[in-house]
Amino acid sequence: MTSRDTSSRRRFLALSAAAATGLAGCTGGSSQQTQTTTTNATTTGSGNETGVELFQGSGTLAEDRPELSGTRIEDLPALSGTLNVYLGGGEGGLYRNLLDRLRRVYPDFKPKVRSAPTAQLANTIVEESRGGSSPADVFWAVDAGSLAYVAQKGLTAKLPSKVTEPVPDNFHPNDQWVGVAGRARSVPYNTEQFSAEDIPNKVAKFTQNAGLKGSMGWAPTYGAFQSFVTAMRLLRGEKPTKQWLRGMLKQNVTEYPNEFLVSNAVADGEIGAGFANHYYALRVKAARPNAPIDLAFTSNDAASLINVSGAEILKGSKKQELAANFIDHLLTVEAQEFFATTTFAYPMIPGVPPVGGLPSIDELNPPELDLQKLSNLEPTLRLMREVGVL
Repeated sequence: MTSRDTSSRRRFLALSAAAATGLAGCTGGSSQQTQTTTTNATTTGSGNETGVELFQGSGTLAEDRPELSGTRIEDLPALSGTLNVYLGGGEGGLYRNLLDRLRRVYPDFKPKVRSAPTAQLANTIVEESRGGSSPADVFWAVDAGSLAYVAQKGLTAKLPSKVTEPVPDNFHPNDQWVGVAGRARSVPYNTEQFSAEDIPNKVAKFTQNAGLKGSMGWAPTYGAFQSFVTAMRLLRGEKPTKQWLRGMLKQNVTEYPNEFLVSNAVADGEIGAGFANHYYALRVKAARPNAPIDLAFTSNDAASLINVSGAEILKGSKKQELAANFIDHLLTVEAQEFFATTTFAYPMIPGVPPVGGLPSIDELNPPELDLQKLSNLEPTLRLMREVGVL
C-alpha cells in the first residue's frame, strides 16, 4: 500500500458530541429513513440574502470551517422565473431544502419540482421525449448512471464551459451533465471489533479474510450497491464479479434494506463492517457522536468508486439560459458548503473541503471508470439474480 493509500485509510471521522443531526438519503428504490436537518442561518424572508451562513448546516461540522473559495452567488446573474426541475432521489428532501434557500435569495425564482426515484424519472424523460418533448428543463439526479442514460439518448444540451470548468473532468463527461456533489464507496467498521489495519485494502480480499466471516453487511437491493457491483463488472468482468458475490455469501454476509441501516448496524455492533457510501457513517455519528464507527477505504477498485449526484439541461427546454444559471448556482461556494455540511457529501469544487476528517477526493484512489457506463444496469441485475444475491 502506498503512503497516499495509508493516509486515506487512516484519517478517521473527526466528529464531536454537538454534531448536527443528519439524514439517510438514497440512490435506489429501497425504503428510506429520514431525519430533519436544521440550518443555523437567521433569515428575514426579504430576499437578496447571499451569505454562506444561510446555506451551512448546523452543529460542530459547520464550525471552524476554513476559508472557502470559488464562485459566489453574488457573482452570478439572479435566478428569476419558473424552472421545471425533475429531481431524482433528492436525498430524502435535503435537495428541496437547498431549493428553499435559493428561493429566499431570489423571491422571483419559482422552481417546479417533480420528484421520483432516479431511474424512474430518467425513463419518464425518455418516454416523454418520444411523445414529443419532456416538460423538464433540468434533470437533477443522485447518480451518474441515470444522467448518462438520458444523455446517451441525445436528450441533453451541452453545458457552458464556465459552468463545468471548476469540476474535475471525469465528473462532466462531454459537458452533457456535471456532478454537483460526490460520494465515495467506503467500508464502515466497528472500532470496538476491528482496527483500520484489519480491513483489506482491496475488495477482492474480503472473500478470503477469515476474520471478517460472519461480520459483514451489505444492501444488495440498494441502488448505490448495484452501482458498485456494476463498476466491478465493468472493471473485472462478469465471471470474477459472480465469484466475488458467491464468496461474500460464503462469508455469511448479512443483508439490509439500505446502506444507512448497514452503517447503523456497524455502530450497534450487530456486524463488524459493511459496504456503504461514506456519508452514512457521518450521519450515524452526527446522531450518535460516541458510536464506535469509522471508515476505511479500499484502493483503485470498485469498492473505492466515487459517484456523484449531478444535473443536466434537457435539449427541448425553452429556458436554456435559466437552466444553465441554475446549475451554475449548484456549484457556488454557498451550495457546495450546503452539500458538505448538510448532506456530508464531497464538494465538487476545490475551494470547499469535505467535513469530518475525510480524505479529500485527491487523496482517495478511485478506479479509472467512465461513470456514464454505470447506466448499463441490467447485466448487473441479471448476474446478481443468477448468483442468488437478489
